[in-house]
Amino acid sequence: MSKINIGGQAVLEGVMMRAPRSMAIAVRRPDGEISVKSETVIPLSERFPITKLPIVRGAVALFSSLIIGIKALNFSANEALAEGEEKEEINDWAIAGTMAVAFGFGILLFFILPLYLTKLLIPIIGDSNIVFNLVDGVIRVAVFLIYIIGISRMKDIQRVFQYHGAEHKSIFTFEAGEELTVDNVRKYSCLHPRCGTSFLLIVMLVSIVVFSLIPKLWPFYFKAGSRIILLPMIAGLSYEVLKWTAKHDNHALVKMVIAPGLALQRLTTREPDDSQLEVAIKSMQVALELNDGFKDDRLVV
Repeated sequence: MSKINIGGQAVLEGVMMRAPRSMAIAVRRPDGEISVKSETVIPLSERFPITKLPIVRGAVALFSSLIIGIKALNFSANEALAEGEEKEEINDWAIAGTMAVAFGFGILLFFILPLYLTKLLIPIIGDSNIVFNLVDGVIRVAVFLIYIIGISRMKDIQRVFQYHGAEHKSIFTFEAGEELTVDNVRKYSCLHPRCGTSFLLIVMLVSIVVFSLIPKLWPFYFKAGSRIILLPMIAGLSYEVLKWTAKHDNHALVKMVIAPGLALQRLTTREPDDSQLEVAIKSMQVALELNDGFKDDRLVV
């Protein structure tokens, strides 16, 4: 098969893999069987050429990944339920509501809260716009790290992080051109430079630069509103940074740039067992088969 970019996401007791024209979710059921759901994906760039533009493609990729990710979580939650429990599919409106709540919570926690805390510190940090935005950025990254560390201590999340490691190992194996077997996949690292965790950290850092352009003297609600409006641009810029580092990850300077993201992945990945590797392999095999060797040089986050 021609080389393509493939990305993924850990879900409850499983892994979702996405190729340019396909998506597959594999989940380990309570009875030990692996349940798989797959579907073809029509690239938005075929319907809307504007989505091929730099920065725009990153913002589109982020929101499309959120939609697919929530659908994958919905499927995995139903399949991972104990036998005998009633399963109920979530409709599109419920998915949209879940996305809105999750997105709103993320904005409040990682963007509005740091801004408010920095505003309270003005008597201490002074009137410098540079200092204001640096302090705001440091608080934002600190809140992000505290959040990651906090959820990483939850038992159920730790299992998700094991599947996250299995996802990365499977992608490494595919990128190396090796056969997708448990023995081959097991030997690779859990830390991948094109990971969503690294992307989120890049978002945090890029936002420091972008938000520094907002005048400090603006009223609080103007600043808060502008941050929400600027999020698509920040996501797009962050995507371009991730795409560039993924293509040049052997360069010494790039290795320094991606090092913090890889370090952060030590919190969001765990070493998987062989049964979890089997699930990740199955997901990738189905996605690749459905993709049918479609050539694409786009980055899938």
